[in-house]
Amino acid sequence: MKQRVYSLLMDNTPGVLSRIAGLFSRRGYNIDSITAGVTTDPAFTRMTIVCSGDDIVLEQIRKQLAKLVDVRDIRELPPEDSVTHELMMAKLAASERDRQNILAIAEIFKAKTVDVGPESMTLEVVGTVSKLSAFLNLLKGYEILELARTGVAGISRGVDNMKSF
Repeated sequence: MKQRVYSLLMDNTPGVLSRIAGLFSRRGYNIDSITAGVTTDPAFTRMTIVCSGDDIVLEQIRKQLAKLVDVRDIRELPPEDSVTHELMMAKLAASERDRQNILAIAEIFKAKTVDVGPESMTLEVVGTVSKLSAFLNLLKGYEILELARTGVAGISRGVDNMKSF
């Protein structure tokens, strides 16, 4: 199974996220990750969708998305021509003796400490999905109390003709 990242520029109208989700639901497609936010022009929203399937399914997803009235432009973001990142926050059980080891792992991944309590600490890390997976892998020896991920946000490299809002 392959994975693709699509960047959509759409009208910022009520229900647009619901229409996108409905399209995936009706067709039986799965959304691996979805993020959306208003652009510099409040009339438009940029949405990044990550989905998986074979070439036929992925092309069908692209075609179905392009048919939606609210969608102004849709682009695939291939890894070699784009930047994709995700933000993750992990709250760990952390005794005083564990903190130094956890901070050493955090330093390797350029994670930030965003909260420290008497028996826990919360780290924030930003990067590719594989970077976040590697970070979590090294934290396996520690109890993760809570985990929150934003989903992938992406943008093409260089100058292209997609509206830059």
